[in-house]
Amino acid sequence: MSAPSSVLPSGRLRHADTVRVAVSGLAAHRLRSAMTALGIAIGIAAMLSVVSISDASRTSLLSVLDRLGTNLLEVAPGHDLFTGQAAALPDDARSMIERVGPVESAASVAVLDCSVRRTDLISPQETGGISVLAADTDLLQTLRGSVGAGRFLDAATERYPTVVLGAVAASRLGIVDLGAPVQVWLGDQWFTVLGILSPMPLDPEIDRSALVGFDAARDYLGLTPEVSTIYVRARPDALNDVRAVLAATANPAHPEEVLVSRPSDAVEARAAAAGTFTGLLLGLGAVALLVGGLGVANAMLMAVLERRSEIGLRRALGATRIHIARQFVVESLVLAGLGGLAGVGIGSSIGAAYAVSQGWVPSLPLAGVAAAFVGSLLVGGGAGLYPALRAAALAPTEALRGG
Repeated sequence: MSAPSSVLPSGRLRHADTVRVAVSGLAAHRLRSAMTALGIAIGIAAMLSVVSISDASRTSLLSVLDRLGTNLLEVAPGHDLFTGQAAALPDDARSMIERVGPVESAASVAVLDCSVRRTDLISPQETGGISVLAADTDLLQTLRGSVGAGRFLDAATERYPTVVLGAVAASRLGIVDLGAPVQVWLGDQWFTVLGILSPMPLDPEIDRSALVGFDAARDYLGLTPEVSTIYVRARPDALNDVRAVLAATANPAHPEEVLVSRPSDAVEARAAAAGTFTGLLLGLGAVALLVGGLGVANAMLMAVLERRSEIGLRRALGATRIHIARQFVVESLVLAGLGGLAGVGIGSSIGAAYAVSQGWVPSLPLAGVAAAFVGSLLVGGGAGLYPALRAAALAPTEALRGG
């Protein structure tokens, strides 16, 4: 019969048991655990809300470009190279542009030297930032715009004192409904409001304008409109070719005095700027997440100091250093996981609420959610590594004596 071994077998701790022990340790200090997890949640919420808002904004911009197209060009007069004075487009500039084969449609507007007010009792200097433009009847078709209320100018109404208001102009004048006849004081007489346009994302100048017909500008306002902008809709496959010849076509004598631009470039620039700003906010969110990780590390160090006797007792009963280290790492991961879940919920709600307030379709990229949650676990696990190693390094007798 062999003699009994004097070496105690090493303890065994299943993964499920490790999780139970870790959860019970966190449950013993609920308030501290909740506040520590909140630090992680704030960082994740900040990052995820930024990603969600940026994605919704980008989706909205792309939908605008898909609906209105990127094949809209603007032709405007520049300046004389020698005198520096403002140049002018020839009277036949629009008709010349329409002769270019790939051009689908063209429409012109002219800035008028007058103001529009709600009543004749308001000072002419109080313009409210609203411009008065003479416009061609096919402007709406060229811009691919729509009328929110009423109707647009046509061959009959453009000759009479009627006006169509842009979305912003109507709002500033306090006009929201055309159920009953509405008039505004334009120049020195009353004009009947014929319609209100829906917002024009590619041309905010139209949003802030009151539009009258060219004939009405001459007959009722006594003004001779000089074309300030010609909007050109070209075939997408020939856009660059059309853009290259527009200046020489609009003003063959002085093509250098013609400016040609594409409104969609401004929308794309906004998207690029939004991406840069998103990167900055993501950086701030990452800093907040790292601060949350420091909170986890601090909480775990405090737990090690407060539970020295527990650690010593478990070591005396057969728990190995790996068991102790694993317990505290799991506690860190549980804290980070709870904070990550809370952060995902908060960040998603903030992003969705902001998107709805802006009239966007809420968007939540699943890759962003997964990255945010995995990031919280990595930060939490890394933050809990040093406290776990420190707890594992405690000798049983020293831990029991310290408790």
